Amino acid sequence: MITVIGHDGSPLSDQARAALDDAELVIGTRRILAEVPLPETATPFVLGALDRMFDEIIQHNRICVLASGDPGFFGIVRLLRERGLEIKVLPAASSVAFAFAAVGMTWDDAVVVSAHGREPRPVANVCRAFPKVAVLTGPGAGARELGAELPDRTFVVAQRLGHPDQRVDILSSHAAAHASFDDPHVLLCLDESRLTSERGWLAGFQGVPGAWALAESAFAHRDSMITKSEVRALALAKLAPRPGRLVWDIGAGSGSVGVECARFGAAVVAVERDAESCERIRANAAAHAVAVEVVTADVLDTLDRLPPPDAVFVGGGGAEVIGACADTSATTVVVALAAIERVPETISLLTKSGRVTDGVLLQSSRLSALPGDTHRFAAANPVFLLWGERP
Repeated sequence: MITVIGHDGSPLSDQARAALDDAELVIGTRRILAEVPLPETATPFVLGALDRMFDEIIQHNRICVLASGDPGFFGIVRLLRERGLEIKVLPAASSVAFAFAAVGMTWDDAVVVSAHGREPRPVANVCRAFPKVAVLTGPGAGARELGAELPDRTFVVAQRLGHPDQRVDILSSHAAAHASFDDPHVLLCLDESRLTSERGWLAGFQGVPGAWALAESAFAHRDSMITKSEVRALALAKLAPRPGRLVWDIGAGSGSVGVECARFGAAVVAVERDAESCERIRANAAAHAVAVEVVTADVLDTLDRLPPPDAVFVGGGGAEVIGACADTSATTVVVALAAIERVPETISLLTKSGRVTDGVLLQSSRLSALPGDTHRFAAANPVFLLWGERP
């Protein structure tokens, strides 16, 4: 039997202390093994190479694993269960709970992500998309690195939580980018302009929106210059927006595609050169309570300054713009076209960039009322939707 004991700096419970005193082998980080009094009869093992740890485990019967906070929350419990081991868990308060408590904030509406041993890009994208995010940091993905990626955020950086030398700093993301912190630590990334006191009922990310491919009337737009809902439905399916992904909406117009991607939890950057249209994008994002970073600029002048995308939607722009987007590292590039003459060139640009290219002609007819309680189907303008995917 393996007993996994959570440690938050406070004295162990009687149950945890009894399990520890009876253990033959005690596993933990060097710091925790130094902090918790161990029985003289137990063999300590510093957590490091996992193969060595499991070799030790099979040689003992009574084993304790000392872990930080709640070991079932992004902790070692998952790893032990994956090996089919029989375990008993005695948790302590998680470091995330401690961090929010330190600044007197609720966290039932927070999204929690782990950057430990993971690529930092999806973590940064979640912080872009959501107003309240707790990050369990890792080497190369801490407050300093995320501060350099995320402008206009408030950071709460919690170090050594639950210990006498606990430290909690509240600072701007810019200041965090130029500071040093103990590793690992807990980071709370807050977009204070979007924090709400509204009471929810579901913790964290609220899941897939109840509806998508919304009617054009759900967005402010100019003279029907908006990606129609039928086209948006297929574009969303190809872009695959979700938490951790970043979508570029290029030549965004009203921003309807970008806003819908943000409703699925993706981070979104919309690029549009017309200042009036950019104000509409911001208004549409606010109306749907999502975050869309709006860049007012010519596309070709700004692409190399944007964070790298996972998917790109091109709703406006010429061959140069499509070619530049096709050459990015994005998994998928989706292009909407009205003119048939542009289709061969776009296919060529997507293919030349090493993408598997496909597409459809979307031509829909919508139900339309006629006098006398009769109806007809009125044809909408056809749209060519092309996409190129990296193998």
